Amino acid sequence: MKFKVLSTFAAAAACTMLALPAAAQFAKAEDAIKYRQGSLFVMGQHFSRLGAMAAGKVPFDAKAAQENADVVAYMAKLPWAGFGPGSEKGAPTKAKEDIWLEPEKFKEHSDKLIAESTKLAAATKTGTLEGMKAAFAATANTCKSCHDAYRNK
Repeated sequence: MKFKVLSTFAAAAACTMLALPAAAQFAKAEDAIKYRQGSLFVMGQHFSRLGAMAAGKVPFDAKAAQENADVVAYMAKLPWAGFGPGSEKGAPTKAKEDIWLEPEKFKEHSDKLIAESTKLAAATKTGTLEGMKAAFAATANTCKSCHDAYRNK
């Protein structure tokens, strides 16, 4: 099991190195849109697992919580490269035009998500549901505020 987790993080690290100059790597706006949507989808899947634990829909599992929170914290760093100039059109998207009109404000939201998801990952290392719930709520509020401002329904 440790090898599987280690290999997952090694692959993720390799993806990060490729993603850093990602904005320059997208040949088409459609590629950038797919990249950001894929990143956000994976992050959302792992975040929803934590949400199910926080809401009591599934039993709290400290190990699973930590693994999922680590993925969320890692993935929170990735989608932003897919919001580069020219990526507002090219494929179906729920992104509002304000992302490109207010790049500094949008960056504040992305930075806050990265910070809160890092705190969430740290909170899960305590192994307690209470610690995870508080950090989960803060991270969820960060997601919501960005979606309210920059995502069409």
